[in-house]
Amino acid sequence: METTDLRNELIAIVGADAVTFSPGHHPDDLHDETLHPEHSEPFAVVRPLTTQQVSDIAKVAGKYGVALTPRGSGTGLSGGATPVPGGIVVSFSRMNQILRLDLNDHVAVVQPGITLRELGEALHESGLRYPVYPGELSGSLGGNVNTNAGGMRAVRHGVTRNHVLGLELVLVDGTILRTGGPVMKSSSGYDLTQLVVGSEGTLALVCEVTLRLSPTMANSATVLVPFRSLDHVTRIVPKIVASGLEPSMLEYLDLVTMSAITKAAELELGVDAAVASETAAYLIIVLETRTSQQLDDDVMALAELVEGAGAIDVYVLPHGAGARLIEARERAFWVGKAAGANEIIDIVVPRSSVPVFLEEATAIAQRHGAFISGCGHVGDGNIHLSVFLPDDERRAAMLLELFAYGLGLGGQISGEHGIGRDKQGPYLSLTDPALLELQRRIKAAFDPRQLLNPHRLLDERPMP
Repeated sequence: METTDLRNELIAIVGADAVTFSPGHHPDDLHDETLHPEHSEPFAVVRPLTTQQVSDIAKVAGKYGVALTPRGSGTGLSGGATPVPGGIVVSFSRMNQILRLDLNDHVAVVQPGITLRELGEALHESGLRYPVYPGELSGSLGGNVNTNAGGMRAVRHGVTRNHVLGLELVLVDGTILRTGGPVMKSSSGYDLTQLVVGSEGTLALVCEVTLRLSPTMANSATVLVPFRSLDHVTRIVPKIVASGLEPSMLEYLDLVTMSAITKAAELELGVDAAVASETAAYLIIVLETRTSQQLDDDVMALAELVEGAGAIDVYVLPHGAGARLIEARERAFWVGKAAGANEIIDIVVPRSSVPVFLEEATAIAQRHGAFISGCGHVGDGNIHLSVFLPDDERRAAMLLELFAYGLGLGGQISGEHGIGRDKQGPYLSLTDPALLELQRRIKAAFDPRQLLNPHRLLDERPMP
């Protein structure tokens, strides 16, 4: 490859101030937030400003046979944005605008580099919101689309794919096309929008996203419920979901995790000392309604429901404390990382199977000499476990057993973080070979030379 020619062509597309070349990259462009970072030195990091520039970059990459790695804010947790040595990182940091906001149709059209925080601030006075809440507001919408991000509001509002109506894409050969659009339903051919959502940048480069927005609820309450056992917590969840209360968040935290996040946030919740001494796990429920009277009625109904299921007490937190608790819960990954966790997984199982999964997870951990603690979006069966087991081989064996058990319950290896590089081994060894083969054929149709985000997900080739 003539690197001088490639360098000059990239500069001609985006300008010298919007591209860096090895070894002059900023360190933040070379990793995401995986616990297992790999040092990889790409040839270039480019920051396009338009879809046409992305198309031109793809054409140049194809001309020289160079890998393309899309990058949003780098907040992913599975190594999905790890650069390929000698490849091109396409950073969408400059493509961060709201292109259209339609308050009548409840639709926003945004570029992929806009963050959840920026979108939320822009919508603040509109009476609308984008309800997906993955827990890291600096995450970009493009990254959320590529991983099908979920988060704490998924129990009521679903995940990213439930709010993506259309996409503007650049294919590996530079072709620009649109899928879907600002309509609520379609029965017109294959749904390529939803095929790309969650594909981890392996099928196309996302350059524009059409989002469905939701009305903001004016009244909310954060309810903290301590229980004597985690089993009590997980067994009440299906009853809460079936009650019609429609919680916006339904989270569990074991005692270790709750203690760690509140300590890190310097947060005192006012739980009575006698109650705290009996508590083994907590349930956090956020209710949102249109009127204060409805909220009061729902909180009372919730209290009766959980007290009848063995809750030690029920705390309706002051608004400030409730908001701080949710913020602290958002930081659970970072707290686990700071504590030295060797792995943080996001397995998902059917909601009704959470109790039996957690019981077996504890037994599996004990057999392998590991310590686990966790929290999760228990309302949709998405369990986050911090695994403390430094030995790589023993930890890999434990995780394989844990994933296999979850799959046997009807679950999936990743509920929202994606496969990336971190979970590639278990994913390929435990997934139905026929399903993998079909996915590989789809990949080949989109990207026959395997230039788009290679060496992860389905691509078993080792990183160069």
